[in-house]
Amino acid sequence: MGPSRRQRRRPLRPQGSSQIQVKIPKHNTLRRRTPTLNLWGEEELRAVEARADAILAKVGVDFPEDREARTLLANAGATVRGDRVLFEPGLARSLCQTAPAQFEMFARNPNRRLHFGDNAVVFMPAYGSPFVTCLDRGRRYATLEDFENLVKLAYQTPFLHHSGGTVCEPVDQPVNKRHLDMVYAHLRYSDKPFMGSVTSPERAEDTLKMARIAFGDEAFEQHCVMQGNINVNSPLVYDAVMTGALKAYARAGQCPVISPFILAGAMSPVTQVAALAQALAELLAGIALTQVIRPGCPVVAGSFLTTMNLKTGAPTFGTPEAHLASLAFGQLIRRLNLPVRTGGHLTASKCADAQSMQESATSMMSGLMAGSNFVFHAAGWLEGGLTVGYEKFMLDLDHCGMMHRFAEGLVVDDESLALDAYDEAPPGQNHLGTSHTLRNFRSANFDSDLADVQPFETWAEQGSQSAEQRANAKWKQALQVYIPPQLDPSIDEALRAFMDEKKASMPDAWY
Repeated sequence: MGPSRRQRRRPLRPQGSSQIQVKIPKHNTLRRRTPTLNLWGEEELRAVEARADAILAKVGVDFPEDREARTLLANAGATVRGDRVLFEPGLARSLCQTAPAQFEMFARNPNRRLHFGDNAVVFMPAYGSPFVTCLDRGRRYATLEDFENLVKLAYQTPFLHHSGGTVCEPVDQPVNKRHLDMVYAHLRYSDKPFMGSVTSPERAEDTLKMARIAFGDEAFEQHCVMQGNINVNSPLVYDAVMTGALKAYARAGQCPVISPFILAGAMSPVTQVAALAQALAELLAGIALTQVIRPGCPVVAGSFLTTMNLKTGAPTFGTPEAHLASLAFGQLIRRLNLPVRTGGHLTASKCADAQSMQESATSMMSGLMAGSNFVFHAAGWLEGGLTVGYEKFMLDLDHCGMMHRFAEGLVVDDESLALDAYDEAPPGQNHLGTSHTLRNFRSANFDSDLADVQPFETWAEQGSQSAEQRANAKWKQALQVYIPPQLDPSIDEALRAFMDEKKASMPDAWY
């Protein structure tokens, strides 16, 4: 008998290897075979969409200090009153229709190319944390070395498809220059797709120039090769920094990932339904701007909706309300026919403890079940995003592997039904040695790198290590065996020359 469908799909890891040493297969994108979970029916969806339209028409969205953005939207039919832009019901949605339902994102390594949309799922590491933590050194400000380490860890795993953007904030580098080092690290220490700088229009332009050097003019002009994370300044404001970066990426045909960040009760009304209506309004306005700049520009519709402790004002993660919001958000964006972005392993915990993994696992699962195409913060997130944990990074990677297996679903065919198994193991005999078991034992179950399943006595003899301690050893081992991907020396030289010239053109700024 030939190989089964399951065998042809690839095992998660070859026998005798660990996830840190595995190179991903030629198709870099995970395809979800499990169905999405629809929370609402047509009546609820229409009610929220109508409320979003009412917000756009009666309340509006502010675009302060960006006359060009306001003019572009006015020319497309919107009404401008000072900084505020208002859209008649249906206008913003109609402007979004030129955004593609799906698109390809190219990488330096052609085998790392990603697909966004339909049933594709892309996992990306944490983003934006100014602190890092590990068991050896505790919590501290992140450095460029930490940034490079995290890029290397993300590169080595088969369970992250995307290198990320600001995986941590290297605060030892000047604010006005660190974006150059971050983009270079993604290009030098990984060959997966990545995100660029959005902290000023000029820094976005620098990122685009470096990508052009790395990919060449033709590939840069013809393909999406990078993304920029555009956060809405909720409630209902796009500040000039974000619109400046959005315009830079959109004009270059690169992908803005637009994401309202809403703590319900502070940045929106307290109910998740109201927060969803506001988030939809904010998204429609931002996506409309990308399309009036460059119709057909690829875009991802994101959401970062969560709850807060209404006694203290502290953000909370992993709550049932936030999970329900993710499910509803996925439905709303699928009706726009756009790729969906949600959060991943989110937690308010300060360390990789039971709270962190409980909140993280439920957040990740709700995003996957919501039909997310792009999962931010899939590895490393702690402390509401203020910190990236090295041990948490490795624990999250292990859970990402489980999510890969879950997303694959269960295939029913002759091999999975084990039609020949009972010929060798009649009633009363076990199946450990049957031909069917021998054909499938490597790929039948996900094999965790970090879970301990040994007898208590063996575990105790080996030091009684916790999962966090095992993860500590794992990230150190990963960095020890890291081998960088190939980069053409002439491209490397050109990138370094651009960085040197740019850094020399301005004094260090620490603001």
